[in-house]
Amino acid sequence: MKLITAVIKPFRLDAVREALTALGVEGLTVTEVKGYGRQKGHTEIYRGAEYAIHFLPKLKLEIAVNGDVAPKAIEAITEAARTGQIGDGKIFVIDLEEVVRIRTGEKNADAL
Repeated sequence: MKLITAVIKPFRLDAVREALTALGVEGLTVTEVKGYGRQKGHTEIYRGAEYAIHFLPKLKLEIAVNGDVAPKAIEAITEAARTGQIGDGKIFVIDLEEVVRIRTGEKNADAL
């Protein structure tokens, strides 16, 4: 089992969700986050004054999948989230040791 964490641009969420649903991925957790990478933020002008925006709005997605589905899910996220511009995001993959469904007590693959 793998935990896939993806940080993407907010407006790409629907495309990523649709791509994962097409693979049969049933669960997804989304968190609104702020951060920066190589772009180091940007500047905006508001009412004639220039402001530096150091942390850009992003979405963090967390998806738990079986190991055999992980490569397909990573490819689907990559294709759906890509705009070709700086700041498209990152994907992190971590091994999951154990998963438990609280309601039923099911474990591991059955709990996904």
